[in-house]
Amino acid sequence: MKIKNLFVFLASSILLLSCEKTENKKLTFSSWGSIDEMKILKPILAKFTEKTSIDVELIHIPDNYFQKLHMMFASDTAPDVVFMNNLTMPVYADSGVFEPINNFIENDKELKIDEFYPQVVNAMKWKNNFYGLPRDISNLLIYYNKDMFDKYKIAYPKPDWSFSDFLEISKKLTQDTNNDSKPDTYGFALDKRPLFWLPFVWSSGGDVFNPSLTEFNLNSKESIDGLQNYIDLRNKYKVAPSEKEVGNTKTAQLFSQEKIGMQLSGRWSVPTYKKIIKFNWDVIPFPKMSKGSIVDVDASGWCMSKSSKNKENAWKLIKFLAGSDSIRSFSSSGLIVPSRKDVAQEFMKEKEPLGSKYFIDIIETGRPIRTTPNWNEISTEIDLGLENIWEGKEDLNSATNKISKRVNTLLKQ
Repeated sequence: MKIKNLFVFLASSILLLSCEKTENKKLTFSSWGSIDEMKILKPILAKFTEKTSIDVELIHIPDNYFQKLHMMFASDTAPDVVFMNNLTMPVYADSGVFEPINNFIENDKELKIDEFYPQVVNAMKWKNNFYGLPRDISNLLIYYNKDMFDKYKIAYPKPDWSFSDFLEISKKLTQDTNNDSKPDTYGFALDKRPLFWLPFVWSSGGDVFNPSLTEFNLNSKESIDGLQNYIDLRNKYKVAPSEKEVGNTKTAQLFSQEKIGMQLSGRWSVPTYKKIIKFNWDVIPFPKMSKGSIVDVDASGWCMSKSSKNKENAWKLIKFLAGSDSIRSFSSSGLIVPSRKDVAQEFMKEKEPLGSKYFIDIIETGRPIRTTPNWNEISTEIDLGLENIWEGKEDLNSATNKISKRVNTLLKQ
């Protein structure tokens, strides 16, 4: 009887341990991304499982990612590992639902954090804590139509060109080709989203907030100078079309349709332009202004849920996803700039566009866009407050001072 009871006890224990082992090893992982991106991601996850015997359940959320993620955290069904960008990360980090990974980084003998570009690693920090390892670098270059430059006998821009050079070239590209007293081509086009006017502000010495993110700074002299240079392209120099002239047409469409000679855009445009554009084009760094040439160094990467019961395994997955082989696979589509220095060296050798290396060169002087936990609310106030400046209906001092009162109130909440 005792032997039988012992057998039952041992069998039950083995079954229990087996269940615990299985439960502890399985991970859930959420990510946005297109079908093509999933075709890259799924084999990487399969390799991870093959190497570690840790199963990963992929939760693919192609639309309304952050809304659905909010619901998962609220209902205590958050994934172990979360794909995240640095613009939205403060919402989760500040609310305490992400696990700081400082100790994981410090205690891991295999990971070398200096193998990543420091600027993009810092993009994944909040209040001096690391919350994720970066997959990619998001930054901006000037795309230009080489055939249009040739047509109007304009020399191609050089990497150290100035804002004055940029303006003069924009004027030469703005042409009335059918003699109806209206330009048919323009040098450039404005985009009202902060991502695209921030380089003008940063390169003039300004910023949206002060360094501690406690005070609105877009109404400073430096910030206004930079933003004024941006809107002057449309309202003063007429080298960028008005909203009435372009309607809802995006800048990417204007560039591909050869209605503008230059466009400010990121690496994400390259795969599409390779497929659809028939004219010759290339990329060049953003022009230098009073404080140099400064664009964003933003990132997407992988964070860990604080509620995860599998933190050690979650770290293994994050580290695997951020490894050289994985980052190389993620970069294979040409859609992203790799976060790792070793993979970036290979990336720099790409022949199309010829200026691909500039995506790497500009990292040194770049900076991440710093946001607050209530950035959605603040950015809405900024967008609404700037609405009248784009067509010159309100001056910048008036607009930014009004915004300042509302945003500073939000920053104190």
